[in-house]
Amino acid sequence: MTARGTDWGLAVLVAALLVTGALTLFAGSPGAAWIIAAHDGCGIAIALLVLIKLRRIWPRLARAECNTGRRAAGIAAAVMVIGCLLAGFLWSGGAAVAPAGYTLLSWHDALGAILAISVGIHMVVRAKRLRRRDLVGRRQFITTTGLAAGAFLLWRVQRPTEALLGLKGARRRFTGSYEAGSFAGNAFPSTSWVADNPAIIDPTAFRLRVGGLAAHPLLLSIAELPTADELVATLDCTGGFYSTQRWRGVRLGSLLDLAGADPRTRHVTVASVTGYRWSFGIEEAHGLLLATHVTGAPLSHDHGAPVRLVVPGARGFQWVKWVTRIELRRDPDIAAPLSTVWSSFV
Repeated sequence: MTARGTDWGLAVLVAALLVTGALTLFAGSPGAAWIIAAHDGCGIAIALLVLIKLRRIWPRLARAECNTGRRAAGIAAAVMVIGCLLAGFLWSGGAAVAPAGYTLLSWHDALGAILAISVGIHMVVRAKRLRRRDLVGRRQFITTTGLAAGAFLLWRVQRPTEALLGLKGARRRFTGSYEAGSFAGNAFPSTSWVADNPAIIDPTAFRLRVGGLAAHPLLLSIAELPTADELVATLDCTGGFYSTQRWRGVRLGSLLDLAGADPRTRHVTVASVTGYRWSFGIEEAHGLLLATHVTGAPLSHDHGAPVRLVVPGARGFQWVKWVTRIELRRDPDIAAPLSTVWSSFV
């Protein structure tokens, strides 16, 4: 493979990893497992391509007469790539280490984001146009096909190999998350978006507001909330754990019907006391649950008491905690993702 072909191949794979990595944040249902598979495959392919790249440039980087700035940049890039890949592979294998107090998955995400930005800047500043010989030819075809086949083969044997070796990674969910505290009530880990940490909500003072495009706006206390609905759902946190629980509370659809949703309603926003919120289509919202209990126990404060949202098939950041407001809307709440920033300062 030519030098330019290698560089552009790395850039394309980094872009693919960035896109698939972002999409994995929303891949909570088995039907989205292909996204994680694509991310894994691209990761293995880039690891193989990096070996080709290092074999060509390492002698130049090792020479003392090499330009000091470029040498340092090259070594830093190599360390970043290796660190990102190593963190991802160790996490998938079940390694239980947390450098500087952060999980390997967090290191993988952070290094991956920095790497994507660095590669983008590098390609803008120094990228050379691809030539015909960089794209066509027998050698290019064989090398590209070999890389793709090797990446696919290594991806396919990854889980069986982990199972054969008895590694924890063989028991991870398709998202890459590891089981924690299933059907044990509030015993599963507690995380919040970035740094949401509100004061404990007094149950006697709590009120749930249901408004917006509602014919009969509601203001409900905990005692007025019906809590006879149950469902079993898996909370899969992007931080790397999952927990399957039996949740009890009230179907969001029941409250929407009680409030008399206007026919123009197409979206429903669920908001936390912190200001954090997420928006759902009206049909999806009808199937969601506002939970007050988890596997027979009242929700604890760190798990969102008095009320948290349960969203089957979605990742944990959409399971809004400390819910205090439901808003019926005609248009999507496009500003909702921005609440992940300001809510952390409440």
